[in-house]
Amino acid sequence: MTDTGQTPGARLGLKNRTTSDENVRQRYRKERRFKLLGQLALGSAIGMLVFLLVTIVGNGYSGFFQHEIALKVHLDPARLKLGDKRDAESLARTSYGNVIKDALRSEFPDVKGRTDRRALSKLVSKDADTAVRDAVLANPEIIGTTQTIWVKATDDVDTFLKGHMSAVEQWSPDVAAKLSLEGDRVRITAAGSAFRDLQPADGSSYLVSINGGVVKLIDVAGGVAKGEVLVAPRDTATTPAGAWHISAYATPESDRRLNDKAIAWIAKLQAEDRVENRFNVSFFQTGASTAPESAGIWSAVVGSFLTLVVTLAISFPIGVLAALYLEEFAPKNRWTDVIEVNINNLAAVPSIIFGLLGLAVFLTLFGLPRSAPVVGGMVLALMTLPTIIIASRAALKAVPPSIRQAALGMGASRLQTVTHHVLPLAMPGILTGTIIGMAQALGETAPLLMIGMVAFIVDIPGGFTDSATVLPVQIYLWADSPERAFLAKTSAAIMVLLAFLILMNALAVLLRKRFERRW
Repeated sequence: MTDTGQTPGARLGLKNRTTSDENVRQRYRKERRFKLLGQLALGSAIGMLVFLLVTIVGNGYSGFFQHEIALKVHLDPARLKLGDKRDAESLARTSYGNVIKDALRSEFPDVKGRTDRRALSKLVSKDADTAVRDAVLANPEIIGTTQTIWVKATDDVDTFLKGHMSAVEQWSPDVAAKLSLEGDRVRITAAGSAFRDLQPADGSSYLVSINGGVVKLIDVAGGVAKGEVLVAPRDTATTPAGAWHISAYATPESDRRLNDKAIAWIAKLQAEDRVENRFNVSFFQTGASTAPESAGIWSAVVGSFLTLVVTLAISFPIGVLAALYLEEFAPKNRWTDVIEVNINNLAAVPSIIFGLLGLAVFLTLFGLPRSAPVVGGMVLALMTLPTIIIASRAALKAVPPSIRQAALGMGASRLQTVTHHVLPLAMPGILTGTIIGMAQALGETAPLLMIGMVAFIVDIPGGFTDSATVLPVQIYLWADSPERAFLAKTSAAIMVLLAFLILMNALAVLLRKRFERRW
């Protein structure tokens, strides 16, 4: 039976309300999905950033440290070829390489062959004589005496000690061991299972540190191991349990930059507490070097500073004056529209185009010096100008028109209104945009490569026309180096560059918060 008491309109209204409720629920579901997608995108971005930072810090942390070796150096005047000269100039000019070689050979008197002696001398850096020279210049009275001087290890030794050359496993057997010499070989006898699982023929190297010496295992049979003496033991007395240990190096000797003899020499020095991993102060004091252990960033930092000084001196006044003219004085016509469009387009031009412009104009046409901070600063100024102009115009627009009207109403001229009232109020925003533009210039590499700022700079640049490089270019050069030790140097330099960028952006935020006016 049909319900005649309900009108079609009422039934239609009920249907409309049901449809409306369903639409609301559907809209809410879409909003939740959109919110979830936004959270996922934000989480992914944060995760990638954290991964990048962890990777850089993980690789670069070790770059701030360098292993050093303590050598007992006898400063023999005859070996130094000083004669009766003891003045500072003679002490600075003499070569200390001979006394360093003598110190190494006195530590390992059993090293006789020419090849082994050459390998022994490569335990310490080529710049090790600098440490000895500094000690002598600080106190010339030590000439003729024997001094313990800490010198830098080579990059291969440093890389090995940091665990990047071969996986190593060490253990101390809980049984006693007895040595017996058999010509140029040695027999090690140990009870139990001290040598049971060792297979010297599998490509791994097994080095036994015992009685102050190091033995490379060649053959193992039961509880007896035969080996080659790499560092002669002090004696053949029975060694108690726990007083000797075995080191297993997974990477074959042929695939390592350091052979087993060099590792044995390092192990002897470590056993005598004469190898330390110290903070590498010279990383912040020196320039480029072909030896990774001696390379530093100071010349690049100084070059970056000089380049940014030129960039700021050119781009800031020109950019602010251009923004003031366009915003406050220029008539609104076709020509100003063209200028504004071109400024916005220049802000999106790839930075390498500015490098090509600098190469064609500053170097080729005007003949300015290559790889000089003055040229790099001019190129970066051209690149930074659009950013500063756009930021300055935005800051000027943010000043309320009532400020201008009040100043004009009090009888101030248009120039006085702009310079005394509008510009001071807009300056925080202008400074913020300028700092952000300078931070962008600090991280640029491509335009500087085009003008030749890829020189190998050892000396610290002393002026705007001296040859120099900048921190991003130095990072680029180190990243392209085949030396494994430069990987840590590259990541460490990236950490320094990121620290500068974070400080500059933090300064921009601080200025904005400190001088921000709310209208």
